[in-house]
Amino acid sequence: MLSRNQLEPTNNPVVINSILSICKVMHDSVNALTVSDDRRQISSLIVGFMRRIHFGQDFEQQLTFCVDARSSFSNLEAVLAFLVQMVNRLAVDTRQVVKGNHTRKTAGFIRACLAYSYITVPSISGVFSRLQLYLVSAQVAIINQALTQGDAFLKAAISLVAEVPRVIDDDGKNRATEPMLVNYVRHFLSSLLVVPDHPDHGVLYILKGLMNVLQDYAWGSGDVKAKIYMDVIVLLCSLSQDAYLHGIEKVDLNDSLYGGDRKYVAELAKVADTLISEVLEHLKGLADGNDNQKRQSGLALEFFSRLVCHADMNHPRMVELAQNLWNLSQKHGFADTKQMVKVLAYVKSRACEKSGDAFADLAQKMPLQSRT
Repeated sequence: MLSRNQLEPTNNPVVINSILSICKVMHDSVNALTVSDDRRQISSLIVGFMRRIHFGQDFEQQLTFCVDARSSFSNLEAVLAFLVQMVNRLAVDTRQVVKGNHTRKTAGFIRACLAYSYITVPSISGVFSRLQLYLVSAQVAIINQALTQGDAFLKAAISLVAEVPRVIDDDGKNRATEPMLVNYVRHFLSSLLVVPDHPDHGVLYILKGLMNVLQDYAWGSGDVKAKIYMDVIVLLCSLSQDAYLHGIEKVDLNDSLYGGDRKYVAELAKVADTLISEVLEHLKGLADGNDNQKRQSGLALEFFSRLVCHADMNHPRMVELAQNLWNLSQKHGFADTKQMVKVLAYVKSRACEKSGDAFADLAQKMPLQSRT
């Protein structure tokens, strides 16, 4: 009744202890023979109760409650995942209260919250639940200036990526994990823009660790790996900017740490060149057979689109690469003409900008072949 009907949060110890006892009975009724629907329903009821527990500004009491709840409901993964998110929210609320100006006490509380998450997440068996919680916890750590803890979460996530199976059981049905993993990796990469390098570990050490895992992962026979490499190239383009479009208050990102240092930019270019070569090699392998050639056309156009949106087209090599990709996308007559018209229109619009000479030059080298 409390879970369904009470709208206002409570910190009444009598109510909390009474309902906790009931929840504990429900939890203890769960065993290896409990069907998944019953497990989900029990978890939902317990989580619904926990949502009503709020100790106001007494964040330490809230954390203590979460610690006690973790030991009481250790067999229900949905409850454990909710507790991790509750503690992450505590850390975010703490940051809002102090307006980002942590004292020694609040910084210690943040570390306690992050330690709770770091200890709790491995007890969850669902691989994608763990991956998501690691990433969210890393983001919470970074906005709270706990960079060492943030790196620890990211490294744990990278190690776990290597263990993702090709297929998982989803309510008795086999479900391919590749689409979910690709989506997760893209979210992970987008987060790396606001993750500063550790001074003792070198340039892009988190990204390089992820790339090592992705390179060895057993991907399917499609173009997934090449598309992920394109995503990384886009990230590298963003990292090479003199000033990032967004940042985190009181956290010095790589644009501030390196200040456009030549060695840093050279390292970015080196990694990008390696990935470009990998993508081009993959495109080269799609030269035979109609199905492969159609994939080649679409992939080449996608790579071209990403380059003109994110790369420095004032660099002659980039213009040359873009031109070759444009021609390759039309080489075998499988080009999506409507899409190519849109892409050409975009390039021409960029040519009208103040510094659009490179795009104007590129647009002149982008013929559209009619399909017959």
